[in-house]
Amino acid sequence: MAPPLSDRLKPLVALVLPPLAGFALLLLIWSLVAMGNSSGLPTPLDTWKQALTVFSDPFYSNGPNDQGVGWNVLSSLRRVALGFGLAALVGIPLGFIIGRFEFLSRMINPIISLLRPVSPLAWLPIGLLVFKGANPAAIWTIFICSIWPMVINTAVGVQRVPQDYMNVARVLNLSEWKIFTTILFPSVLPYMLTGVRLAVGTAWLVIVAAEMLTGGVGIGFWVWDEWNNLNVRNIIIAIFVIGIVGLVLEYALIRLATAFTFDEVRT
Repeated sequence: MAPPLSDRLKPLVALVLPPLAGFALLLLIWSLVAMGNSSGLPTPLDTWKQALTVFSDPFYSNGPNDQGVGWNVLSSLRRVALGFGLAALVGIPLGFIIGRFEFLSRMINPIISLLRPVSPLAWLPIGLLVFKGANPAAIWTIFICSIWPMVINTAVGVQRVPQDYMNVARVLNLSEWKIFTTILFPSVLPYMLTGVRLAVGTAWLVIVAAEMLTGGVGIGFWVWDEWNNLNVRNIIIAIFVIGIVGLVLEYALIRLATAFTFDEVRT
C-alpha cells in the first residue's frame, strides 16, 4: 500500500521550506529598511521591475561602455577562466613538487606564507605596471590570488599520502612518473579539487573588485558605472547576478569533485 500523500510530501517540504523562509525573511528586512530609509534604497518590488527590464535584453550593445548584463558577465567569466587556468597550470604541479620534496617545501613555504595574505587589489598596480593594460592586469590579479589554494591543498594532499604506499614504491623501485600516476594522483585528487573549488571562488571575488578599478566591459565595471549613474536598482541586481554565478560555479565544481572522487570533498 502506498504511503499517504502527506508522508510523501514531508521530505520535499523539509527541503524547500527552510530556504523559502530564509528568502522571505531577507525580503522582509529589505522592505522594512527601504521603507524606513530616506537614502533612496529601492524596495524589492522596484528592483524586481527593473530586473525584468534588464533581463529583457541582456545582450544589447550600444558601444564599449554601454552593454547588457549578459556581455558583462561573459567578459568577467572570460577573464576568470584565463587567470584561473594559468593558476591551475602553475599551482597544481607546484603543489605536487612542494609536497613531494621536503627541501623545496621548506624553501617555498615561507614565500607562500608571505604573499598569500596580501590583498588582491594590492597586486593590481603591479599588473598595470608590468603588462601596460587593464585587461592583462586583471587576469594577473586573478592568477596571483587564486593560485594559493591550489598550491596549498595539493601539497597537503601529497604530504598526507600514507607512508606505507611510498615504502612499497621504493621496494618496487618505481620511477617518479609511476609514483605520480599510480599513487600520488589518485590519493591527492580530492584535495586538489578542493583547492580548485576554493580558487574559483577567490577568482570570482577578485574579478569584481579588479574590474571596478580597471574599467571596460565586466560585471565589476557595470556595478561601478551604475553607481556613477546613481542607479542603485541595477547595483542590487548585479549583486544577485554575482551571487548566482558564483553559486553555479561552486555547484558545478562540487559535482565534478563528487564524480571523480566518489566521496564528499572536504573543505
